[in-house]
Amino acid sequence: MLAYQAAATDKSPAVRLDPAQGLVEVMGVSIPENAERIYGPLFDAIEAYAMAPAERTTIRISLSYFNSSSAKFILDTLKRLDDLHATGRSKVLLEWLHAPGDLDMIEAGRDYKSLIEFPVRLVETDY
Repeated sequence: MLAYQAAATDKSPAVRLDPAQGLVEVMGVSIPENAERIYGPLFDAIEAYAMAPAERTTIRISLSYFNSSSAKFILDTLKRLDDLHATGRSKVLLEWLHAPGDLDMIEAGRDYKSLIEFPVRLVETDY
């Protein structure tokens, strides 16, 4: 299975799927003009990964800021992993990283937690 990776820019996050480790990462800032261009290839990679997933899958999201179109694509990404979790083929965990005291990101993590079935850990971190 092929890994997927996209480098960060000043408006888009670094995105990585490492099938061998069962790890999906989205890190940085997500305010692209066209979120489909960033998240579409990740959706495709997740679909391929779901055919033969690792026993455990961790999605680690560490964003300092994201816009509303990115919020929708993040939810769509989580929903794809929720479907994988529901099949029982992989135990999925979301690690939602946020800076100390970043109430907006903490609230966003809690909001996503309420919308998916798999476990979510809010993790305070210094970037």
